[in-house]
Amino acid sequence: MEKNQKISCTVESCKYNDSTDGRCTLNEIIVTPTTNCSTKQPDESKCSSYESEN
Repeated sequence: MEKNQKISCTVESCKYNDSTDGRCTLNEIIVTPTTNCSTKQPDESKCSSYESEN
């Protein structure tokens, strides 16, 4: 895996979102599975590092 990996994010309500370049400002994020979801699509996971801007 590449060092200094960047995480793009378009969730503008997250306080870690840098809307100037669409990137997550955290050094590390936590991704967790969505309960009772087996769609084999992106909705099977979520960013657990999310915090509301307010």
